[in-house]
Amino acid sequence: MRVAIVSDTHMRGDGRRRLPDRCVELIAASDLLLHGGDVMTLEALVEIEAIGPPVRAVAGNMDGWDLRPRLPETDQVEVAGARIAMVHDAGPAAGRLERLRRRFPDADAVVFGHSHIPLHLREAGFQIFNPGSPTERRRAPAHAMGLAHAENGRLEMELVEL
Repeated sequence: MRVAIVSDTHMRGDGRRRLPDRCVELIAASDLLLHGGDVMTLEALVEIEAIGPPVRAVAGNMDGWDLRPRLPETDQVEVAGARIAMVHDAGPAAGRLERLRRRFPDADAVVFGHSHIPLHLREAGFQIFNPGSPTERRRAPAHAMGLAHAENGRLEMELVEL
């Protein structure tokens, strides 16, 4: 199973900010899309959902009140036997991997966003993954997203520069 992963798209649904074409292509070719928060508006979520695969998203600090009733603060999804948890803000960098492992003890991986800085850390069979942002790179070297491949409980995640 192929999973596209984005966060911090910061789209208003008015067409002024769009996902890069390569990002849309990778999402459309996936079985599921995980969004780590900061979609921003209900219109933007509808636009992202229209790309094709089912969308699982969590609420971010910039998500509007019209969107918040549809998005949980945290979520967990099983993908081909692997469990992926999601939260928008994973807190300070120091101790992050251990803190997320304690917060989501049943997860094989945690997807998060907020910083716009791509990150992939692995330790003892547990992963944390921030896909960066496909639309607003801020201090990151490039716009980015992630892809995950899950099969028989195994989960391989990769960062993709756009």
